[in-house]
Amino acid sequence: MDADLDTLATALYARIDDLLKCCPERAPWRPVIGICPQISDAELVTLAVMQALLGFVSEARWLRYARKSLRGLFPYLPGQSGYNKRLRKLALTMCWLIRMLAMDTSLWADDVWVVDSTPVECGRSKDTVRRSDLAGCAEYGYCTSHSRYFWGLRLHLLPRCTACPWGSRLPAPRPTSGKCCWASSMTAP
Repeated sequence: MDADLDTLATALYARIDDLLKCCPERAPWRPVIGICPQISDAELVTLAVMQALLGFVSEARWLRYARKSLRGLFPYLPGQSGYNKRLRKLALTMCWLIRMLAMDTSLWADDVWVVDSTPVECGRSKDTVRRSDLAGCAEYGYCTSHSRYFWGLRLHLLPRCTACPWGSRLPAPRPTSGKCCWASSMTAP
């Protein structure tokens, strides 16, 4: 285990644990009476962050590596199915934690915004267009960067210069239509 990664994991765990103790309503609900989890939510989120930092895409491989190399940091590690289930239940909590951790950095107040847009194709045949529930939102348009026509929406992603997502929208491909089917909950502060 790299000493710098060990320090990062410890600091990350301490900050996440403090945030979850400060706002316990952000953690997933658990019954008062029942089996207490052997690994805390803060430890689980720290494990997930370390998995991403070390580039493990397979949970099975990550947990094998963690059992072999990270026993000092995490005395108990769940099985793959338990790890996956707990992480899925922590999805909203992790989104909130990402935002809270991002607010701790100087980049949060950065005034440079970057916009990226890509076509999201919803269908190819005329029958699909007629039957689709997206018929009121999606439109037929042209994507110059991909040099093709498509029927669908455009995904506009608004990240910071560090690629942290700030917001997103799915408007119709023509910028003059003004229709928007979905806007994410991530909005500017």
